[in-house]
Parts: sequence; C-alpha cells; structure tokens
Amino acid sequence: MLRVESRRRARALQLLYAWEVSAHPPTERLLRGLARLTGPEPAVLEEAEALVARIVRAIDAIDIACGKAADNWRLDRLAVVDRNILRIGVYELMREDVPPKVAIDEALWLAHRFGGLQSATFVNGVLDRVARDLGRL
Repeated sequence: MLRVESRRRARALQLLYAWEVSAHPPTERLLRGLARLTGPEPAVLEEAEALVARIVRAIDAIDIACGKAADNWRLDRLAVVDRNILRIGVYELMREDVPPKVAIDEALWLAHRFGGLQSATFVNGVLDRVARDLGRL
C-alpha cells in the first residue's frame, strides 16, 4: 500500500494537471469528481488541495527555478504531467522541512507512475540541478 505522502502527491499532480488543462483553479466539483475516482480518502484529498494551493501561490518562483535547471527546454514545451511533477518537486526542494532526497525520490515515483518513458530521467536531472542551485545537495 502506498504511503499517505505518496498518495497526497499523486492527487496533487492530478489537481495541478486539471488546473492547467482547464485554466481554472480546482473547484469543488473537480474535487468531488476526483474523490469519486480515487476513493474515500478525504484527508489525502484535502492535503493535496492545500499542497496545490501553496504551489500555485509560488508558481512564478517555481517555474523560474525549473526553467534555469532545464537546459535547452522551455517549460511551456514540456509535457503537462512532467511540468507539474517538476513543480511539486521544486516546491518541496524550496522547503527546508522536506529532505531533498525525499522530494526527488517522490517526484521520480510520480514520473515512473504517470510520466512517459523518459520522464524519470529528465525529472531526476532537473531536480538534481535545482537542489544543487538551492544548496540542498
């Protein structure tokens, strides 16, 4: 069984994806729909929603850090899933209370689970560079 933190990040990824493709913040209707699809874990969904709200508030700083670390890649040219996995990872790297190895490992799990064939390698490289730029590794 997945740890609560992994489920929270997976739900946050789903919410960020929905936010980005619909260009609207996650609404109550979207949250209810996701809850119906993912099962009866209201605490996990509430924590995911709170994580997404914090990421959205810091989106400019997160995207700048991603853009600097993603050599030869514009952020808007990345797959939506990969971009939002990076956003979760970078947000957690910016926080002092999340160990950098945990932030990177969790992002890699998301990339393996939800991304394409090369997602994990790309996410690992970008997050490693962000962590080094932030002095966390």
